[in-house]
Amino acid sequence: MDRRILWLRISYWVGAILDGLWIFPMLFPGLGGMIFGIDNFNPGGEYRYAMGVGAALMLGWTVLLVWADRKPLERRGVLLLTVFPVILCLNLASTYLLVYEIVPAGRVVSAWGPSLCIAVLFLYSYFNSGSLVQEGQ
Repeated sequence: MDRRILWLRISYWVGAILDGLWIFPMLFPGLGGMIFGIDNFNPGGEYRYAMGVGAALMLGWTVLLVWADRKPLERRGVLLLTVFPVILCLNLASTYLLVYEIVPAGRVVSAWGPSLCIAVLFLYSYFNSGSLVQEGQ
């Protein structure tokens, strides 16, 4: 297998696994509170509804990344869509947690590191595979 295709496939699976794991704290607020360091987190119905909608979308994106892996070169644009707007907007949304001091700053900032690494991985895989597209493979 060409290394450029391998990087695409690694990217899809890293994204799918991480997205799939985030479904759990979305569906189980106590777990989410524990991850973000919020003591006695017991949100109301509005929050639970919003997180249910978010979890459904996260599951959909997980499936989308697995689907992209089936034709990694042809569907490599999914990686760009994952970086812009998804990862970018999720990280912008997390600034809300900082501004309103909902979550300790260290927890939010420490989450930006892995997000940046994933964005770099996805962008590298996308641009690295561009030569294959030009070769017509």
